[in-house]
Amino acid sequence: MTQLDVLYRYGAPPTEAATLAIAKIREVYGVRRIELREAEKTVRIEYDATRLTEPVIHQLLRRAGLDIVETMPMFAPPLPEPEPAAAV
Repeated sequence: MTQLDVLYRYGAPPTEAATLAIAKIREVYGVRRIELREAEKTVRIEYDATRLTEPVIHQLLRRAGLDIVETMPMFAPPLPEPEPAAAV
């Protein structure tokens, strides 16, 4: 089993029907966990990559009625190293 996470940012808050449909995604074989953060407008899905792919997860959320705006990086990119100070 290969576990992967994907993080999406959504636009419009999910309706009650969409929230119920998102909860049912947990029943899909291979989906391990769903975390919906309304304050950050993100949804994080942990899934088994030997059973599902990221485009399938994306499609499941869209069909549930979630307005996905973009796929977010799971980790922040490293900060660039500061340039050495020029000798004066």
